Amino acid sequence: MLLTVHNKMVLVSFNCPWLLTGLHGAFSAVGGLIILKLGYFKLSKLSQRDHWYLIAYSVLFSVNIFFSNWSLSLVSLAFFQIIRNTSPIFTVVLYRIYYSRSYSKATYIALAPIILGAVMTATGDLNYSSLGLIVSAVGVVLGVVKIIATNRLMTGTLELGSMELIYRMSIYSTIQTVIIGAIVGEFSEFSTSLAKSADEGSFGMAGAAASLLGNGFVAFLLNIASFETNKVAGALAVTVSGNLRQTLTLVLGIFFMGDFVLSIQTVAGIVLVLVGCGLYSKAELDSNKGATSR
Repeated sequence: MLLTVHNKMVLVSFNCPWLLTGLHGAFSAVGGLIILKLGYFKLSKLSQRDHWYLIAYSVLFSVNIFFSNWSLSLVSLAFFQIIRNTSPIFTVVLYRIYYSRSYSKATYIALAPIILGAVMTATGDLNYSSLGLIVSAVGVVLGVVKIIATNRLMTGTLELGSMELIYRMSIYSTIQTVIIGAIVGEFSEFSTSLAKSADEGSFGMAGAAASLLGNGFVAFLLNIASFETNKVAGALAVTVSGNLRQTLTLVLGIFFMGDFVLSIQTVAGIVLVLVGCGLYSKAELDSNKGATSR
């Protein structure tokens, strides 16, 4: 939630989404290197084929960001949120198609209020175009594929640790996003924004530097939490937590920033998400207990 809010603040001053993504990757790469040197994890011996898998994964990571940013420019934020809230559905469908995995009836029942409630909390004008709808849907599918791929890389044949995957992927992703940022002219935009900060004096420059450095550090911490959660709890839990995160962001926006209006619809949506998350947690715990007893 903190990174989402801070990203919006940073992009107001520095409208360079690709370079911002590159900053996140750079912090994750440098942070991973520091943790590696401190001995908290070791690099696995990978084949050339394994490295190609990681490069393909980093491309998926970068393309997913592109479609997410593109869809935001084509549809309203409220419509974007509604489409993104369907991520748990796509996760279940993709797991059933490609891995023949099924979930308990209780899990399916729990997903209904989580998705419906999150959709209800998406306030604002539902403006979209046909292209925006298609791009948003593709972005959701790519996001789910990325989450599933992350899980498979950590729990499949490679069995990479979360920190090792973050470190290796971030190097490739940083290179890709910085190159793309240069191609689309974001370095020029960044220089212009930096000059505006310089006009505000040393405080303006110091504030801009602190904001960017803090943003990158928070992104690194979020990557650690997200990847570790994915490895331990699974891809579906990550998409469910994404809906919960949006709801909690809405609550914070209502009480601390005044960005949203508290209505009967939003209250009902918040309650549905919280109830659904409780039901989902119970269903997963019951399922894990059943698997252990067998």
